[in-house]
Amino acid sequence: MNRLLTILSWPAVYKIDSLKADILAGLTVALVLIPQSLAYAELAGLPPYYGLYAAFLPPLVAALFGSSHQLATGPVAVVSLLTATALEPLATAGSQQYIAYAILLALLVGIFQLSLGLLKLGVVVNFISHPVVNGFTNAAALIIASSQLPRLLGVDVDKAPHHYETIFRILKAAWHYTHWPTLLMAALAFAIMYGLKRLAPRIPNVIVAVVITTGFSWAFGFEHRKVVDLSAINSTELNPAITQFNRAVNAIGLLSEKRSGLQKHLNNSRQNPDALKVLDTRYALGRVNIQIQQFKARAATYRKEIRSLLFEGGRQSVGSFKFYAAGEIPDNLKGDGRIWRIKVGSSPLSMRRLQMEGGGEVVGKIPRGLPSLSIPATDFHIIRQLLPFAVIISLLGFMEAISVAKAMAAITGQRLDPNRELVGQGLANICGAVAKSYPISGSFSRSAVNLQSGAVSSLSSVFTSLTVVAVLLFFTPLLYHLPQSVLAAIIMMAVVGLVNVRGLIHVWRAQWYDGAISIITFVATLVFAPHLERGILMGVTLSILVFLYKSMRPKVVDLSLDVDRALHDAVASGLEQCRYIDVVRFDGPLFFANASYLEDQIRNRRRTKKDLKHIIISAGSINDIDASGEEALSLTIDRVRSAGIDISFSGVNRAVMNVLKRTHLIIKIGEDHIYPTIEAAIGAIHRPTHRGAEEKNCPLKTVCRITEQ
Repeated sequence: MNRLLTILSWPAVYKIDSLKADILAGLTVALVLIPQSLAYAELAGLPPYYGLYAAFLPPLVAALFGSSHQLATGPVAVVSLLTATALEPLATAGSQQYIAYAILLALLVGIFQLSLGLLKLGVVVNFISHPVVNGFTNAAALIIASSQLPRLLGVDVDKAPHHYETIFRILKAAWHYTHWPTLLMAALAFAIMYGLKRLAPRIPNVIVAVVITTGFSWAFGFEHRKVVDLSAINSTELNPAITQFNRAVNAIGLLSEKRSGLQKHLNNSRQNPDALKVLDTRYALGRVNIQIQQFKARAATYRKEIRSLLFEGGRQSVGSFKFYAAGEIPDNLKGDGRIWRIKVGSSPLSMRRLQMEGGGEVVGKIPRGLPSLSIPATDFHIIRQLLPFAVIISLLGFMEAISVAKAMAAITGQRLDPNRELVGQGLANICGAVAKSYPISGSFSRSAVNLQSGAVSSLSSVFTSLTVVAVLLFFTPLLYHLPQSVLAAIIMMAVVGLVNVRGLIHVWRAQWYDGAISIITFVATLVFAPHLERGILMGVTLSILVFLYKSMRPKVVDLSLDVDRALHDAVASGLEQCRYIDVVRFDGPLFFANASYLEDQIRNRRRTKKDLKHIIISAGSINDIDASGEEALSLTIDRVRSAGIDISFSGVNRAVMNVLKRTHLIIKIGEDHIYPTIEAAIGAIHRPTHRGAEEKNCPLKTVCRITEQ
């Protein structure tokens, strides 16, 4: 039972003196987690307070069931970005439907991770190789950082089909509409976090930045909003733009309902196949999708027009507040010194309740109290669409968590159980989904803070969760004035650690093809963004292809004697080869994919070495052999000996030997042609093979280097 539930093992090893350290570490991590969770929730396309929902229960569950003492679980940048990638094609960010899908995604991620852990299949994460993770993480860091530019600069733009197009739109809008107080607030947050990180690393720089900027925001009135009637805005352009925008948005809503009905009808038609009905439904569905895209483009055009309208406001003598186009305020009316804009999103605008913004964006009202517990609603059509993303998030999230846990364990000397971590992360996501959480994982930055703060056990994560609970119950009003640009700055500072150019260089130095995979994954992720899964899948595909290629063409080398009196790769070491004996080492299992490759290699040596009399196959590296490999080996023996060349084997391991005995191939080889070591084989074969030979100094007995002519 102790192997499953970590808390049961605490009394045996826990000391009272450690309680203070765990409490302090838990509180410190919570101070970093709270603002980060708000920021990451918005990165995932959710209201900020859903980050707090993801921060109170998952860390507790992961601590109870995981094996790592210092791993800090909760919202993380990459998983949040992948969540947004998965959900944006299905629903509008921040909508109730979007939130429901995010919770369902967390449930799917948790079920997949838990299943892998219970089945002890943690090795499945190896399908995503280190070069792929390296390339994807570097690209994701750039995407995450650049995605925060609108909140950093105080501009609003519609997302383009590709991320780089969105960035171009942001920069274009920033040239004209940057809200300087918003940018200055972010700059202040950057300065505080960077300064404290360099000068006082033990102080939680994130919470200090949040406290100071929130205080400034409250004291100087950073947020300025007014809800006014259309009549309070003196503009001839506004009324027709709002009218056309509302028509387009309402049309999208009606068409979306029609699309849902057609989709359900199509699903029912597949269960009771009627070719004509299915064809008609697909045609109607295609038409509706085209119409939705047309109306979305129309809505985007008018939304951009509304956003481009800038106003100045002032109070009239009668006391009412009136807005005029920027630069056109009457001389007899004193302006308030602010530039006002109309808040416009994806919902229709009310002519009687237009929201004017003359300041910066803040977090706003956060519901007080814990979320209600409920099982996420299931929609099998949506589940099918979310399942590929759930698998990717599960694997990447676990890789991030286990990598962090291993890094912590390398310092503390703790022994980890990857399958228990999978169980812990899976249950954390499942329980989190019940408590309105979106997918989570292990955080490197918060785990490092946990370790540096002196955490002794995973009890520190329990205190982190309790702190978040206290904030949800009592202190949410304090977060109202937190500037959105500060959250953007927090995310940018957090993802700086994800950029690892040295890692790319290191991978390239290790193997050029691994470096190529990293770079291709990096570029593909950037190009395909926001469809991040395409970059990952491309990297995984390339890794599998390289693996298959290497499996199909394992290293086959000729051996000669080197100065250390051991046999080495003759070509790599610049050694001459024996004219009459070829010692061939085959590095890898002999199976259906590479069996013919061994035949080809032996054939090439027979063709190029005219004086060849004997081939010794060093089989120590052949750790497995299947039926195809056995058949290829039998055929090779027949062809070699029919050409008047003898063949022997050395260092055959037990598993391969058992196959040779069961198939009776050992009879064809001859037990006298199987030697325990290469040295024994050479010692037995060398003299009779060299009888009457012209070779004075054999490279198998004497070191003979190739000399340049």
